[in-house]
Amino acid sequence: MTKIEYDEKSANSGMANNRKMARNLRFLIVLVVFISLILGAIGGVGGVILLSSNNGKVADKFGLSRFGKLAIPTTNTEKIVVEESSAIIDSAKKVSSSVVSITQKGMATNLFGQAVQTEGAGTGFIITSDGLILTNKHVIASIGTSSTYSVVMVDGKTYDATVQSTDPFNDLAVLKIDARNLPVVELGDSDQLQVGQWVVAVGNALGQFQNTVTSGIVSGKGRQIQASDSSGASSETLSNLLQTDAAINSGNSGGPLVNLKGQVVGINTAVASGAQGIGFAIPINEAKSAIDSIKKTGKIVRPYLGVRYQVITPEIAKANNLAVDYGVIVLRGTGFGDYAVVPGSPADKAGIVENDIILEVDGEKIDATNSLSSLIQRYQVGDQVDIKILSKGKEKTVKVKLEESK
Repeated sequence: MTKIEYDEKSANSGMANNRKMARNLRFLIVLVVFISLILGAIGGVGGVILLSSNNGKVADKFGLSRFGKLAIPTTNTEKIVVEESSAIIDSAKKVSSSVVSITQKGMATNLFGQAVQTEGAGTGFIITSDGLILTNKHVIASIGTSSTYSVVMVDGKTYDATVQSTDPFNDLAVLKIDARNLPVVELGDSDQLQVGQWVVAVGNALGQFQNTVTSGIVSGKGRQIQASDSSGASSETLSNLLQTDAAINSGNSGGPLVNLKGQVVGINTAVASGAQGIGFAIPINEAKSAIDSIKKTGKIVRPYLGVRYQVITPEIAKANNLAVDYGVIVLRGTGFGDYAVVPGSPADKAGIVENDIILEVDGEKIDATNSLSSLIQRYQVGDQVDIKILSKGKEKTVKVKLEESK
């Protein structure tokens, strides 16, 4: 028997060749699959783009549903632009052409008996197209003798001005310039103002920065203050004022306080010294009767009651054992002729006497937010009003026909 032995070298070589062929086959299969996937993906995207770009024509041809524009999710970085609200800008633009700067010059005598020239500055706004300008009374208050007034428009044009009338009960005055076709402000309704509502003040700040615009909110209503000039030589009580944190500086006095519609809702009047963001304005509704009367008669005509009084507060009521803690008590002054009730006045004719307590005017309670003066000024000369009083411990109502203040 012939013994057959396998050649070991030849067998190993054959096995190696078989393994190499197997690896090559696997690689080829993987390559074919990869290429197929790539071609399939390209074809799919191309088909989608083709269908989308042909607005569904291909889809119709092959009986497929239309699907509109293709939304492909992407990640983009977009620049967002936040625009400033135009409300304040529009409000300032609407009123600015009607706001004027007022300058005053006069002569006065100093401590050494020498004649010196004095100057003052303030703001006003045009209320009639023929040249009537509303401002504060303290803006045009006499600072000496032979005072002269000038009004500077927003375009720089200057006019000589004369004092048309002053308000006997409020810090208001009207100037007149010789001009026509002037831009007039629109008056709003100050009674509708809400605390927290945006307002804009426009004025001749510090007497040198014409038509300065500041903004803020209505901080309070019905405020009462004792206002005085910088020297403290003269003062007056102002009531039912608007409080605002819109910056009001020296020279702003007499300028408009406007809402975001560009309507005048107040006349900037005073600022609390030593404080920040506390300014005061006369509500425009307090001035409307004065504006109406000067348009009709050429002067500010105010109704009056004819009493001198002390406002009653809870503290005053407690200290004096009064039966009520609101209203006003009719009292005489300390000077000669300071009558409690002016002889021949509407109050005198209605039977109001000293020590009577006035409680209401036509059903409106007199308190911190409704002063007797402000309530009376809501009416016209000749109007008849019901006045509730507490007289000798008994309440009663008297009818008073208001007359013109002399």
